[in-house]
Amino acid sequence: MSSCSSCSSSGICHSSTTRGGDGKCSPNDLFALQDKKIAMTCGNIRYKILVTSGKGGVGKSSITVNLAVSLAEQGYKVGILDVDIHGPSVPHLLGLTSTIEASPDGGLLPAPYTDNLSVISMDTLLKDKDQPVLWRGTKKGQAIREFMSDVRWGVLDFLVIDSPPGTGDEPMTVLESIPEALCVVVTTPQEVSLVDVRKTVNFLSTVHASTLGIVENMSGLICPHCHQEIDLFKKGGGEALAKQYGIPFLGAIPIDPASVVASDRGVPVVLLDEDVPSKRALKKLASTVATSASNSLEAISYMGSRSA
Repeated sequence: MSSCSSCSSSGICHSSTTRGGDGKCSPNDLFALQDKKIAMTCGNIRYKILVTSGKGGVGKSSITVNLAVSLAEQGYKVGILDVDIHGPSVPHLLGLTSTIEASPDGGLLPAPYTDNLSVISMDTLLKDKDQPVLWRGTKKGQAIREFMSDVRWGVLDFLVIDSPPGTGDEPMTVLESIPEALCVVVTTPQEVSLVDVRKTVNFLSTVHASTLGIVENMSGLICPHCHQEIDLFKKGGGEALAKQYGIPFLGAIPIDPASVVASDRGVPVVLLDEDVPSKRALKKLASTVATSASNSLEAISYMGSRSA
């Protein structure tokens, strides 16, 4: 059956419902079609990793970028989906200059970064990078679903999803659309951060999401002069939280002056020539995430579906 006049995906629309005189699908039909397209896309992605936190300013986007780049450097095919609609920072952290393009079938091709890594972000769609996005919840959810249904990611080992802080529209839309997503929760050691991150852990439990583990960012400072560790903003709060909830602790990333300079230059820390502490910690985190994901129930389910 050919697609109706409101659909661009002629080979995917199989709706047999009665349409109105204008020949267009109902909103429910379009939603169901989008669900099918999301399921098809996710079927080609082995691991979907949602990087989230209840607290802003914990370095979540930096963790996302360096995790994805490290995985790509290890030979995995990786995509980054930046669903922070109002404050997308992934392209800046990567120094990304390429943009998305239209695919022959009317979808979107993600912006290439390397042969193994591609990116979709609201920032890649904006002509004026300083222009704010003034959207309410419904429109944000619709945009995120379109990112997941209309982008032609191809076959990926990892799709790393950068979510804004909190337990609102963006993470809820991702988890509703990709219930098999594995969640990486980012915190800093201080109690002011842990208060909000506890809410995130409870939120993930409430919506029956799978939590891969907790990362403690800004965990101590390695002095660039004496090379001794200084507990500048405390240390160990994230690991203690993981133990409290029985969640795996994925690792601690120290504060590193080199990471500040690298971020401003648009260079991921893991690509620096220097062997700095944060680079070593982030590379180790990527290996831990890859191993943990491969041992997850979601991985077993994926392999079963691919062999069926």
